[in-house]
Amino acid sequence: MKIVKLNATTSTNSYLRSYTKELSPEADVLVWAIEQRSGRGQRGAYWEAEPGKNLTLSVFKRVEALPIDKSFYITMATSLAVFEALEALGLQQLSVKWPNDILAGRSKICGVLIESIIRNGLTGVIIGVGLNVNQVHFSKAPNATSIALETGRYFDLEEVLNLLIQKFYKYVERIVSGAFEALKAEYESKLFRKDKASTFESPSGERFTGIIKQVSETGKLILQLEDELYKEFDLKELKLLY
Repeated sequence: MKIVKLNATTSTNSYLRSYTKELSPEADVLVWAIEQRSGRGQRGAYWEAEPGKNLTLSVFKRVEALPIDKSFYITMATSLAVFEALEALGLQQLSVKWPNDILAGRSKICGVLIESIIRNGLTGVIIGVGLNVNQVHFSKAPNATSIALETGRYFDLEEVLNLLIQKFYKYVERIVSGAFEALKAEYESKLFRKDKASTFESPSGERFTGIIKQVSETGKLILQLEDELYKEFDLKELKLLY
């Protein structure tokens, strides 16, 4: 893996998309920015990150052998890699808030944004990761936490990065070997609020109760609604309110 370290950029995902379009690399590329000025999250949300205290990075990986209908397994693998890395650092009460936020308790510690590169089929992905490491004050994200807040210790960013890379390739190998069923089962076992009655909100503002049961292979959330009815939802169709 080639690692490109930047002092500052607007968004590591945007930088890496331009980088790969211009150079078309064959090997994996990781871009790590000490300061990310316009980090993006799911639904276009702003990602707050104090310069020099967190990991804001993106990884480009070619995935030409992976059918496009199995691309959500990349999300599963990335979420599990971050989850396992945080466990190794001593964090507890971790869960994956569908589709790919990592929570410590009820607070968000990591966000993931995955963008596909499609050129005559799925050719690659850009995996953006924002991991709160040593930041302890969050002015724009009141429901955020960090490794330092959860453990009471500060960590070397490069050591945390190397651990993430190690775990990432462990789960990439699961995809390469075709262990899709086991990967999906492990991901589902770590879902936040799984098998618990939860409140959701539709885009129109309507609230309803459902129970998270599983995810589909394409990444849709499968809820059990009233009268034992099961229904699939994508990210734009609902928001989990707890």
